[in-house]
Amino acid sequence: MLRKITLDEAQQLPLWRQPVALLFVTALAMPIAFYAWYALLNNFVIEVADFDGRDIGLLHAIREIPGFLAVGVIAIILFVREQVLGMVSLALLGVATAFTAWFPSLGGILMLTFLSSVGFHYYETVNQSVQLQWLSKEKAPQTLGWLLAAGSASTLVVFVLIVLMWDTLNLTYNVVFMTAGMTTAAIALFCLLAYPQFESRTPQAKKMVLRKRYWLYYALQFMSGARRQIFMIFAGFMMVEKFGFEVHELTGLYLINLVINMIAAPLLGKAVARFGERATLIFEYAGLVIVFLAYGGVYWFGWGVLVAAVLYVIDHILFGLALALKTYFQKIADPQDIAPTAAVAFTINHIAAVALPVPLGLLWVLSPAAVFILAAGMAMVSLGLSLLVPRHPEKGNETRLSRYVAAAAE
Repeated sequence: MLRKITLDEAQQLPLWRQPVALLFVTALAMPIAFYAWYALLNNFVIEVADFDGRDIGLLHAIREIPGFLAVGVIAIILFVREQVLGMVSLALLGVATAFTAWFPSLGGILMLTFLSSVGFHYYETVNQSVQLQWLSKEKAPQTLGWLLAAGSASTLVVFVLIVLMWDTLNLTYNVVFMTAGMTTAAIALFCLLAYPQFESRTPQAKKMVLRKRYWLYYALQFMSGARRQIFMIFAGFMMVEKFGFEVHELTGLYLINLVINMIAAPLLGKAVARFGERATLIFEYAGLVIVFLAYGGVYWFGWGVLVAAVLYVIDHILFGLALALKTYFQKIADPQDIAPTAAVAFTINHIAAVALPVPLGLLWVLSPAAVFILAAGMAMVSLGLSLLVPRHPEKGNETRLSRYVAAAAE
């Protein structure tokens, strides 16, 4: 755990102990706790705690606060290495998930959700940072696609076990939460002890970094956080509230998503490498506009469960294209900016995530369709911003407006 080696020296290690292997192990570990919690959440809070739209909005607002505070990672890495912080955060996610069912009240659920969210968001902040530091620009899109596929495979196993065993073994919420959470915590501990500390080629700035030339990346992150809330909170909630999905039925829908994502994720990485971030992001946001408008149609026109399920799957596939935003930043960033900017970007991403769930929950009570129409508007704003991404982003060519700014300066 204390041994430090460079990325070049790490190439001499056995394959299973190399940096990319660590990325894959943690990509497999995180979904075990998080998606077991996610798969059971809507049924758990409705059946056990009698949540309504306002309560679920409050829960997700609390869940997103640690994401908003992800900028605190910059202060922590003054004293703790990123890799160590990532593993400790992953362990916290697992332990907090494990004890979720022990506190089946509004206050208890909010407390455990907050703790697990600290673990999740701090792990994700560090994970995104080390991914961009450890992967070359040439290999990043394809490797990120494979990492996404690995996470989907892990989640698939979790969901299959829930679907097959929930009724067969009469599983309880406590059994599933405890098993999944402790598994993730155990893997995090293994990674902390089994892997050396990898030294990035460029020392990271350990202070707040806000640069004017990253403004488009910040704007896209903000809008991504806003529209992501609709998918994370209300798409699944709709399937339970409107169509009466039970645990195994909702998890079955997640399984369909995952099988498709396992096949599609590596292809998405190749698409980013071939067509570039600009074309990929335009396609993603144009598709999201259509999907969210169609979600509204489920309520306006009374479309059935099959239409809603198909839209949910398409929405999830488009969500995977977000890896283009990572590689866009990797291409325009100064190498030493990656860690602090990952923290700042997570905070920006979660401004809307903290502010929106409660008012959206209240709006949901009045008109679920209105929530999805608002999401379509957010996707349209993102589409407009994506048109400013250059075909070949790099330092000095961060946006399509960069050349005009440079010309004016001359």
